Amino acid sequence: MAQAIDVQGLSKRFGDKLAVDDLSFSVEFGRIVGFLGPNGAGKTTTLRALLGLIAPTGGTATIVGQPFTSLSDPAGTVGAVLDGGMFHPGRSGRNHLRTLARASGVSDARVEELLELVQLKQDGRRRTKGYSLGMRQRLGLAAALLGDPRVLVLDEPANGLDPQGIRWLRDFLRALAAEGRAVLVSSHVLAEVAQTADDVVVIHRGRSILQSSLPELLAQHAGGTRVAGPDVGRLAELLRADGAAVRAADGDGSIVVSDRDGVQVGRMIAANAIVISELAPVAQSLEDVFFELTGTQGGPA
Repeated sequence: MAQAIDVQGLSKRFGDKLAVDDLSFSVEFGRIVGFLGPNGAGKTTTLRALLGLIAPTGGTATIVGQPFTSLSDPAGTVGAVLDGGMFHPGRSGRNHLRTLARASGVSDARVEELLELVQLKQDGRRRTKGYSLGMRQRLGLAAALLGDPRVLVLDEPANGLDPQGIRWLRDFLRALAAEGRAVLVSSHVLAEVAQTADDVVVIHRGRSILQSSLPELLAQHAGGTRVAGPDVGRLAELLRADGAAVRAADGDGSIVVSDRDGVQVGRMIAANAIVISELAPVAQSLEDVFFELTGTQGGPA
């Protein structure tokens, strides 16, 4: 079976600017993939090339093995939310979906089902100009799902959602993946990506830095081992003599051994009858790993 999404050697040039440079990654069915990169990394350009909105300069971007423009049933294959969706301000949410549904050969019954699914049933008669940003995001999701597609491409779907809405979105996307759908999500909200995604793709300056499962990525970039207790001074001396990288932690007398895991440090403790009160791994957040991989500081894009 073809990959849900397959990007191979994708490049896109705008005049003298190379926005995407030989980018490759894939998305499998049943997986949520977080698509991450700093501002200007080329994420939106990549998504637009994938959805046939711009022509790539080189390489390929396919959905279920075909370019978007060659899909026989686009609405039934892929649904997308880019730029928060486009809505006529004088049209109700229900009529917005009905207009799109008729263009795609989808029944009004499906519209009602989706309004219920994204919790807009009671607001379906309201004009979209009165919708909050979070409501517009949910309406965009409903539009993306009209054709019951197997692949979803979402650009910043958590924008404008309150904490309850973000929790709803997380559960919503997990349910879609559990049905076997593939979900590619570009997001600024790294803490939420860490709770939602199965895999991450990180790009920088238009090029791929890595594609990895999220647990594997965090394990590979673990922050070392923290040790506390009355004998940590002696332990630090022994570890340094053994070539380990040791530093003080937080001014509380504990130490962090950045290049040894708990088993390795534990063996040193046992061999030298050292008394400790705490031995624990130091976890890094997805945000920490993102900054480390991209060499950036501050908020990612």
